[in-house]
Formats: sequence, C-alpha cells, structure tokens
Amino acid sequence: MANAKDTRRNGSPRLLIIYTGGTIGMTADPTTGALVPFDFAHLLQNVPKIGRLGYDIHHAQLDPPIDSSNMDPRQWQRVCQLVVDGYDDYDGFVILHGTDTMAYTASALSFMLPGLAKPVILTGSQLPIGEIREDGTENLITALQVAAARDEATGKPMVQEVAISFGRFLWRGNRSTKASSTDFGAFKSFNHPPLAKMDLHIRFNEELLWRPAADVAFKPALALDDAVGVVFLYPGITESVLRPQLASTALKGIVLRTFGAGNAPTEPWFTALMAETIKAGTVIVNVTQCPAGGVEEKRYATGDALARAGVVSGLDMTCEAALTKMMHLFGAGLAASEVARSMTTSLVGELTPLR
Repeated sequence: MANAKDTRRNGSPRLLIIYTGGTIGMTADPTTGALVPFDFAHLLQNVPKIGRLGYDIHHAQLDPPIDSSNMDPRQWQRVCQLVVDGYDDYDGFVILHGTDTMAYTASALSFMLPGLAKPVILTGSQLPIGEIREDGTENLITALQVAAARDEATGKPMVQEVAISFGRFLWRGNRSTKASSTDFGAFKSFNHPPLAKMDLHIRFNEELLWRPAADVAFKPALALDDAVGVVFLYPGITESVLRPQLASTALKGIVLRTFGAGNAPTEPWFTALMAETIKAGTVIVNVTQCPAGGVEEKRYATGDALARAGVVSGLDMTCEAALTKMMHLFGAGLAASEVARSMTTSLVGELTPLR
C-alpha cells in the first residue's frame, strides 16, 4: 500500500482516497497510447482541481490495482481493512473502483462495516481522466465533496454509510446496480430514491440517509463465506440442468433469480427439488429478475409454492445485496436457519421491511 505525504490543513476535512483499480485511475501512456494506472502520489498533477477544495487528502491503493472483474471477497477484505485502519484518522473515505462490480463491492462493504458512522463513498468513471470528454474528474471531485459534507446542526458527517456517487446522483450502495455500460449515469437504485442529487448544488435527501443506532458501535465484520451462488431461471429450464447446480456440496446458499413478483415453474419436480435442497441445509433466497419491484410471495400461486417449500423471500433486495449479505451472514458463523431468518431483516437499509 502506498501513502502520500501528510498535507493536513488545520480544520479541513481529512479524507483517504483508496484506489482499487478501474478506468477512473487510468491515463494514456504517451508512447504506446495504452491505458495504465496513473501515480496517485501525483494526484494533484493529474486532477489539479482537487487542490482548490482545500481538503487534507491522502491516498492508499491496492498493489497492484485490479480490474473490477477480478474483485472478490479477499479484495473486499483488503479494502475494508484500509477503512478500518484509518477509521480514527480520517473524516471520510472515497474508494475508486471499476464500474462493472462496483455495486457488489458497495453492498459487501455495507455489511462488513456495521456501526459505520462515517462516509465510505465509491465512485469511478466510464472514461479515464485525461480524455477530452471524460466523467472521472467530476465524479472524483463530487465524491470528495460528499465525503467531506457535514450536518450543520450536529457537526457529524452528512453521510454515514456506504454509498455510490456517480453522475448526478448519490445512491445507497446496497440498493444500487449498474444499469448501463455506456451512460455517464451508469448506476440506478430502482427500489430506493437517491440519497442526494448533484446539480449546481449537492442536495441531500436527509430523511433518507442511514444512521447507525445510537447504541451500536463500529464493529467491523470482515469474515466472508463465498460458498454461495446465483441461479437464474429461464423458460425451459430442466431438472437435469438445475439439479446438479443445487446439489453442489460447495454451496451453503443460493440466490434464486425468479420471474416477475417471485414466480417460478410449477412442475412438481421443481418444487420438490427446492424443498429437497432446503431440507439438505442450503438456504435459497428468492430475488426477482426485474430491476424494479420485489418478491410478493402470496400474489401468485407459483410464488406461494416456493414459500411453502421453504424458499426465503428476498423482498426488494438487489441480487448484489442478497449475494453479499449471505456471504456476510455465513461468514459470521450463523447456522442456515439463522441466515434464512436474517435475510428478511434490514441490517443496513438494504431492503424494505414488510409492514
């Protein structure tokens, strides 16, 4: 890990930028034209506008930086450890990350940092800083401003959760998904409003911002169990295709991506296979394939059949949140029955509880 020299200014926000990799930290090699990571020790040289913020900015980075397609639980632990190590020294954290798996990372970090009372803001870009038409400079500066923002009434950080700042919006990290591979507004949160809108001014929706309970201390939970997987249903899926996936002894939990409001085939073999798999000790969580809305078990007979077989409703969680939440819960050493119960409970604002 590399760190820049101390440039603290009295009274200014002290922020840590963590570079994991991704387009935002790339620049063109003048000789070959190939994109290579730029030296964050010379951040002000690459993004001179940052100096005008007046913040006390430091940096750390994964060595070597990785493409976000290679992000995994081990890398999440490394990033989390940087936050934990600097928690008492910094007012906020900005994580620079490739866009492809940013929503997975934001979701994972939200569960791994229970009791978080400081901003952990992820951002990235669709085009590298230095391109003529690029979004990286604005995204980085805005993320820093979000991380530095304070509640004027209390003096506490305005944002006290893991969030994604991208384009014109700030999204709750565990409610987000990448919705476009080309738009500068690459991320959406279909089931939760934006935490802030960034136009001429940054306007926070304060009533939506997550706050840790007063009696909950910051207690990192870095252990993750990757013995979970995703099964995507499609018309025509057969028992011979599905059974080997569910029968894998390597799996403790499965996110089942179903149709519409949580529906699945009604053939007897399918329901029986679900019940058999659950009886064997595997947790199955029902999450809709639709980008908006959620699972409504009792709305249709097909969804009700899954519930009777023991499939747990994922309500309106994203696939990213459901997957990483199970990694977190199994990583905490919970039994399958405890994991199943916890999947329907909001831990850090990742779902809308049933009324």
